[in-house]
Amino acid sequence: MNRRKKINDTLKKKAKKAKSHLKVSNKPRYISKAERAKLSENQPDSQTDTPADTQPEQTEAS
Repeated sequence: MNRRKKINDTLKKKAKKAKSHLKVSNKPRYISKAERAKLSENQPDSQTDTPADTQPEQTEAS
């Protein structure tokens, strides 16, 4: 009985590992603090300018 259980457990572990490798994560990639600092130095306020620029253009066009 123990031999069967051990074999089944090893097969289940292998299947679990194989399944986990196929899984795609929805988590965003981790960006370290140093990388974030470099990105902010290279492109300061680029994210805040683009939405503000697009909103007035839409109101002027309509």
